Amino acid sequence: MIKKHTIYKKDKWNMMNVEVQGKTLVVREITDQWGEECHTFLSRPEMMHWAENRFANFDGTEEELEAIMNALKEV
Repeated sequence: MIKKHTIYKKDKWNMMNVEVQGKTLVVREITDQWGEECHTFLSRPEMMHWAENRFANFDGTEEELEAIMNALKEV
């Protein structure tokens, strides 16, 4: 069974979802700039390490960044 978690969704072209497939975490990031990117992780710490690097130069507010990171931690 696959569980889907929406991390953020600004509109139908800018969103991030995490699918939990057994022990595997699949992050699907859709942007109007790059299209769809898919990242597969075997552990939550691996996913969080990627997220810290991915959002290192986040151009939103501190509250938005905190909400995204908290949503990822709750997956």
